[in-house]
Amino acid sequence: MNQAIFRPFYLGLFAWLCVFSVKAEDPYRFFTFEVTYGQIAPLGVPQRGILINGKFPGPTIDCITNDNVIVNVVNKLDEPFLITWNGIKQRKSSWQDGVLGTNCPIPPNSNWTYQMQMKDQIGTYSYFPSTKMHRAVGAFGAINVRARAVIFVPYLKPVEEFTLLISDWWKSDHKELQKILDSGNPLPNPDGLLINGHVSSNTFTTQKGQLYMFRVSNVALTTSINFRIQNHTLTLVEVEGSHTLQETYESLDIHVGQSASFLVKLNAPLKDYFIVASTRFTKPTLTATGVLHYDGSTTKPSLPLPVGPTYQIHWSMKQARTIRWNLTANAARPNPQGSYHYGTIPVTRTVVFANSAPVINGKLRYAVNQVSYANPQTPLKIADFYNISGVFALNSIKSNPHSNPPAIGASVMGFTLHDFVEIVFQNNEYSIQSWHLDGSDFWTVGFGSGEWNTTLRKKFYNLNDATTRHTVQVYPNSWSAILVSMDNKGMWNLRSAIWPRRYLGQELYVRVWNDEKSFHTEYDIPLNALRCGKAPLQ
Repeated sequence: MNQAIFRPFYLGLFAWLCVFSVKAEDPYRFFTFEVTYGQIAPLGVPQRGILINGKFPGPTIDCITNDNVIVNVVNKLDEPFLITWNGIKQRKSSWQDGVLGTNCPIPPNSNWTYQMQMKDQIGTYSYFPSTKMHRAVGAFGAINVRARAVIFVPYLKPVEEFTLLISDWWKSDHKELQKILDSGNPLPNPDGLLINGHVSSNTFTTQKGQLYMFRVSNVALTTSINFRIQNHTLTLVEVEGSHTLQETYESLDIHVGQSASFLVKLNAPLKDYFIVASTRFTKPTLTATGVLHYDGSTTKPSLPLPVGPTYQIHWSMKQARTIRWNLTANAARPNPQGSYHYGTIPVTRTVVFANSAPVINGKLRYAVNQVSYANPQTPLKIADFYNISGVFALNSIKSNPHSNPPAIGASVMGFTLHDFVEIVFQNNEYSIQSWHLDGSDFWTVGFGSGEWNTTLRKKFYNLNDATTRHTVQVYPNSWSAILVSMDNKGMWNLRSAIWPRRYLGQELYVRVWNDEKSFHTEYDIPLNALRCGKAPLQ
């Protein structure tokens, strides 16, 4: 391979090592992701997929809290490309976020090296492309961040872990799906549902009487899923970095962009059982299956499949309220999670974001508070760093819903570093929504039906043991409320996790800022940063 491709990798690695030389005790893990097209047939029809190192789905990144993870992405596609790391906080470095508001895309036949530290994080996460509709045909994978050996984990150690990526799927090429959206039409319903890239051929071999962990991520573009295992119960132990009270479920809803970890005790009779994922709030219901194989079993799993919910909104909302933080457990650091009493912190600002689906210039768009986001040629973060005018205007989106005509723009909302913010997502549409915030996790304090107002805080907010996570669902004609400490300086993407809506504008950026220039609050632009738009040459 051309050595010039790797020259930025070594320059970036040298800069990274210099910055973190004082933290030599934290290990480094190196990965190379070669991104190519390749033929796949998840639904039995040959089609073009996007592979990483020849794999679909892509390789799992296994690491430990505080590890430095270096990923050299080599783009061999015919289009610019980026990967974003779903839920990885990128402390003090939105430069590594992998979205078009912070990074120039990697041109074809070139590479770029991500330099990340899993600082004070544990849990189950995922990665996927953030450019165009690449995510619709692959290039996604899992990130599993395990606790350091010195940190007590509040559950029995499983004998093995299984990672499951649940995705909806289309038989169409990603460029065809993109043309549909670009023409102003909604994306058609998916053709199928997959577990680890297959409809029904995954087998997980286990030993009777043993304890196993299942790490499950919903990497779908549009669809909430329900997960269950025939004749077994699921003990929820973690969601996106938070240890939970160990409630037991027959099945659990996992919405677009979310992840969860379950313990499963293998105490059923010696035979095989179905693992089932099915779509929620869709007609028809799509289903993917796997097989939980008991070692020594000669009996295949038998029908019927375990029944799951289909469209029951109130059922799902009630279940969501049962997911609570384990206040006695350690997190990524040896201090109880509950020592941070979020419910007693004064809120400095309340913001209400309402999603909508307006027609602008004769075409369908999606909007937040009447602004439909469009990426400028110069990434917002680069424009902010170099004080480049004409790229975006701070506070170009209102902090409450309003009746002004919908418009297209590069919407950015400003916050002061360490603001403690209440964000309410108001959904007045008939479809379920899912919202993701890069750079921070947040407390999912409330879910409710109808229109949100301040009186609902006392009735519906959990100010004691709500979990932190990075993605929250918003039910049809309902609202969801989060509390977030804006303690990670930078330019961060707040987006719909439902990809067609994000592609057509349902996103914005939050600028977390103070006027102190210091590596203690934010790292400088990387030496290997790609340049585009109005960005000055190095």
